[in-house]
Amino acid sequence: MKRHASRVLVALLLLGCVLGGLPVLALNNGLGQVPQDLDRTSPRATAQGFLDAVHRGEYARAAHYLYLDHLPAAEQPAQGAQLARKLKFVLDRELSVDTSALPKTPEGEPPNSRFASLGAIPLKGESVPIRLQRFTVDGTPIWVVAESTVKMVDPLFEEYGPLLTETLPAVFFDRTVLGLEPWQWLGLVVTLLSAWILSYLLEKLLLAAALRVARWTRITWDDQIVSAGRGPLRLPFFAILLALGTSFLLLPPKLKLLSDRVSYSLTIVAVAWFILRFLRVSEAYVQSRVTSESSPHRRARSLRTQLAVLRAVFEVATYVIAAALLLMQFEVVRNVGVSLLASAGIAGLAIGLAAQKSLSSLLAGIQLSITQPVSIGDNVLVEGEFGTVEEITLTYVVLRIWDQRRMVIPITQFLDKPFQNWSKGSPEIMGTVILQVDYMADIDALRAELDRILANEGKALWDGRVKTLVVFDVMDKTLTVRALVSAANSSKLGDLRFLVRERLVVFLRSKPQWLPMVRSESRPAQPPPSRDDQEEATQGAPEPRS
Repeated sequence: MKRHASRVLVALLLLGCVLGGLPVLALNNGLGQVPQDLDRTSPRATAQGFLDAVHRGEYARAAHYLYLDHLPAAEQPAQGAQLARKLKFVLDRELSVDTSALPKTPEGEPPNSRFASLGAIPLKGESVPIRLQRFTVDGTPIWVVAESTVKMVDPLFEEYGPLLTETLPAVFFDRTVLGLEPWQWLGLVVTLLSAWILSYLLEKLLLAAALRVARWTRITWDDQIVSAGRGPLRLPFFAILLALGTSFLLLPPKLKLLSDRVSYSLTIVAVAWFILRFLRVSEAYVQSRVTSESSPHRRARSLRTQLAVLRAVFEVATYVIAAALLLMQFEVVRNVGVSLLASAGIAGLAIGLAAQKSLSSLLAGIQLSITQPVSIGDNVLVEGEFGTVEEITLTYVVLRIWDQRRMVIPITQFLDKPFQNWSKGSPEIMGTVILQVDYMADIDALRAELDRILANEGKALWDGRVKTLVVFDVMDKTLTVRALVSAANSSKLGDLRFLVRERLVVFLRSKPQWLPMVRSESRPAQPPPSRDDQEEATQGAPEPRS
């Protein structure tokens, strides 16, 4: 009885010392020698050291950060390691500890405070505080996880711990590899495989149902939109299933953050991917509808140009927004970008000038699609080159020249400098054929030959609107004759001009007297003057003045 009474007295004295903040002789004697690099001098050091140790799987080291004196000394090593492991899972799942907000001084805040709060975790309608407590060992302040918190670790672990603790063998829990226990690695592999398989099945099931509904309508656009979802629709399903699966694995904060960012990034990529497909499908559908309807050819080409440019604008916007959303989730990238733009004046100016040029090209492409000075399929004359507009982008225009060469022209060329658009307005066009003939040529006969050419060989090319032949200019030796003809479009006009020029030349060859010729005039030679005439001319000449 006396021995029991003495033990009770010692325990009461020890409890009084603890509650009163008085020095204690030792702490966690059953754990053995405290590692020399173990820092427990402040709440911040204790919290950071405990989290680092448990996430490395060093549960025996983490036990030194717990108050274990309520346990028998012989049970402290095994029980301490298990309690540290269980507390890790509880904190990782339910409480995000911000160690930077904890006091970094031994006295705590306010000074001489014996407790530091990490937060609270709900348990069966109550709130369990997670606290650190200060002791003094050999005159040195020591901060450990409070006894009241350590005693609640088991109930908290039963509520928030892994679900497979009682079903898997102990080998899956007794060690860590790269910060994860074997059961977590197994669960991660199963989660990835099952998420991919389930996302594939969900995609096929949803697309099959949507395609069946889309076939009830007469239009084909919705069928194409449903088909465009094959691929992009799988990524959101995979991201959602991955987030749900990893939430049960109780991953460390860094891996949990990585998993969340992967899910978020996959969702952004899926949305951007679907938008790009949506734009292309919509553009192709509108073009097919316009082509199938009896709309003017000029209107169809104009609409095709507008759709191509607008699709390019929206695609660039989609890429930019998606990239911005992906980078905004990384704090380091966001801070670096803001710092560079705010502090580097010369670099910021250079970037601004470069962006201004790119923005001007982008605005020029938008203005080109709205004002329509040139469209895809137009026949234009630019920089002395004649060709057909084959492609229009946000920065350049591709011109297919008549000899099959491709001429790439900056898009600002069509807004800043003049050019000829032979397809603007009505495609009907007129052209000239210039010939040089002699003054003796019969102009009426040439007009009759022009009528014959257009009524016979050029019947398929001439549109019947304009046919004239006039003396365009009078030169010292020849006449300039101009034949003016018209055609339905520039392509036919070129062939018609070649034909008229060739046939008129053949006709002039049959009348050689009408061809340009050089004439010369000869006069009889005069006899030389006689000697008497020369003397008379000399006498009649005035005398030179001195």
